[in-house]
Amino acid sequence: MRVIVLGSGVIGVSTAYFLAKAGHEVTVVDRQPGPALETSYANAGEVSPGYSAPWAAPGLMAKAVKWMLMKHSPLVIRPKLDPAMWSWCLKLLANANERSYEINKGRMVRLAEYSRDCLRALRDETGIRYDERAKGTLQVFRTQKQVDAAATDMAVLDRFKVPYSLLDVDGCAAVEPALRLVKEKIVGGLLLPGDETGDCFRFTNALAAMATELGVEFRYNTGIRKLESDGRRVTGVVTDAGTLTADSYVVAMGSYSPTLVKPFGMDLPVYPVKGYSLTLPIVDPAGAPESTVMDETHKIAVTRLGDRIRVGGTAELTGFDLTLRPGRRGPLDHVVSDLFPTGGDLSKAEFWTGLRPNTPDGTPIVGPTPVRNLFLNTGHGTLGWTMAAGSGRVVADVVGGRQTEIDMDGLTVARYGRSAAAASRPTVGGVARPAA
Repeated sequence: MRVIVLGSGVIGVSTAYFLAKAGHEVTVVDRQPGPALETSYANAGEVSPGYSAPWAAPGLMAKAVKWMLMKHSPLVIRPKLDPAMWSWCLKLLANANERSYEINKGRMVRLAEYSRDCLRALRDETGIRYDERAKGTLQVFRTQKQVDAAATDMAVLDRFKVPYSLLDVDGCAAVEPALRLVKEKIVGGLLLPGDETGDCFRFTNALAAMATELGVEFRYNTGIRKLESDGRRVTGVVTDAGTLTADSYVVAMGSYSPTLVKPFGMDLPVYPVKGYSLTLPIVDPAGAPESTVMDETHKIAVTRLGDRIRVGGTAELTGFDLTLRPGRRGPLDHVVSDLFPTGGDLSKAEFWTGLRPNTPDGTPIVGPTPVRNLFLNTGHGTLGWTMAAGSGRVVADVVGGRQTEIDMDGLTVARYGRSAAAASRPTVGGVARPAA
């Protein structure tokens, strides 16, 4: 069938590739001049199924207050007269309990583990290269309280048979030798050996080239305005270059997805959470991370990508504001210089920001909608790179009417009930934000 994928980030390109592999005629539409130029451009570089966890955890409110009072705060909230922001925050807090946390983390780990397996199979099949490494993630703890709190996560990892090791300081230094220089700053860590790393931007561009060879058409520099409907199904997508039609449509527009599908009765609880990163050249390989080190205190990841270090993290609630705020660089500078003081040259760092499309329960919205030819692949938050291959594969399977290889329970828009997925009779039109 003919399928239009809206969005050319890592999620959209992965979806297009697997659709083309399944024999469909695919067109990808995006406002940017090329793939992966927004949220997928300079993320933290982690492919971390073992570290997949919702932000809505028990004790979230107390932690949020503590974070905002820290010198190098991982969280900033800039209040706006935006009902969507406050609705999202209330739903986030409603999920911050032990029962919801375990359910949501289980859903996330299920998809993330499958995605990591899909990525490995794709790499074996195609030989795709993207500064990848398969040396795991080390979550480092600066306090004993953090070590004790890891028990909840380890219980979920046990349930899904995800390998891990709880390490003391010497164990952390054995895995990441550069940490020997700063052993006094940590008390232990959780090693997730099944995790990987890689440059999402390089991956997405390489996969887009492969998709093109399979016949996928990429329409860049093309703004997406609205979806048209006949009252039962999508009949076309209105763009700056005219109306495009297909048999099925996949919305993979990250934070911009909700506005596009709202006229169809779907109130998607996807809200942008702004993140920042630094990319700096390695000047001392022995002083740089081997893989990813996640600082649990500051919620910042430090990742080796070839001859570069990527430092990614922080969360800023400020709507769709993409202002690159110099003050938000402080936490990134602090963590990389504190844990890897000799590794990279901060004076040559590229400072970047992007909008993560977060759901309040942490789980992305993947698969069918009440509109029979409209599908979603959005809401991946900080885990778009981790979940891209698996999300693309399952959406391609759903669009093609094939049985998915994982259970889709809790992954689709249906989990939000009629308030988000009613779509009783979609209306015609409805101007949306331009595509991400």
